[in-house]
Amino acid sequence: MDQDKIHIKLQGLAPKPRTAAETQRLDPFLRALRAIHSAATPETMNLEDLEKQRKGQQLLGRLVAPMAGMSWEPFSLEDMPCAWVRPHRGHDRRRAVLYCHGGGYTSGNLGYSRILASKLSNVTGWQVLSFEYRLAPEHPYPAAVEDAMKAWDYLMYQGYGARDVVVAGDSAGGNLALVLTHLLKKAGRRLPRALILLSPWTDMTASGKSYQEREAIDPVLTLNYIYAVRDAYARGQDLSDPCLSPLFGDFTDFPPTLIQAGTNEILLSDSVRLRDRLIQAAVPCRLEVWSDLWHVFQMFPMKKANEAMESIGRFLLETL
Repeated sequence: MDQDKIHIKLQGLAPKPRTAAETQRLDPFLRALRAIHSAATPETMNLEDLEKQRKGQQLLGRLVAPMAGMSWEPFSLEDMPCAWVRPHRGHDRRRAVLYCHGGGYTSGNLGYSRILASKLSNVTGWQVLSFEYRLAPEHPYPAAVEDAMKAWDYLMYQGYGARDVVVAGDSAGGNLALVLTHLLKKAGRRLPRALILLSPWTDMTASGKSYQEREAIDPVLTLNYIYAVRDAYARGQDLSDPCLSPLFGDFTDFPPTLIQAGTNEILLSDSVRLRDRLIQAAVPCRLEVWSDLWHVFQMFPMKKANEAMESIGRFLLETL
């Protein structure tokens, strides 16, 4: 195995207190996000509660997304809502990011996707395509996977080559990015240039140690929420199927991958074990575990989130 191709990085393991200004900006948003996630428990997994959650996420996206210097260009791909995020400054039109939003496959929308889509566009200087895939429980697996493939095919029809596209995703969107890549590989198609995975949900069987060890300190996710959205999406399918739990797929010839996670999240094991699987397959990879941070911390308005986004930019420069 070529050790030069393996990059593992632990970020900021010494705990550092937030500044007072950072705490003032962050805490209301963190409480709001926790409330949104907590709305979908097994006792309240119904369409009325989910609609409240989805509307709340859309509002958060509009309030928090750093859209200064960015254009937001919504359009419809057949019946699927999509949007391009483009920097106003001169940018590389030859390349694009396909961004898969999170939300446990039961929530998330274009409004919610604005937060990370705009940050990705800013740090890369590339256009970012975000798409609103169909959600469970109305549209269980494989609806989201089909929509991700539709978005990928759209980019190919627009003249992008597979090597011109980086696929990014957070949480369930990280799951979707991995599943899409598995399916492209299985079909004998060319794979994306790289993968950017933020707190990816890779194991729907919930077999990692962090599912038990980190629940008490995760300020965003709960096990009840994870089980509820999983059951709504998988609907009795084999949870070890790589199209649901991409951790268990074959990673041979996968593209270079950057994984970011926080020490204080339930899904930490999903990132660590994915790193291990990629190393076993001799895939160039880097895992960054950020101390005292939580699930998809990159969307929050704070210094460490900005540093994580800058690390994404550096990784892509090295990869390209």
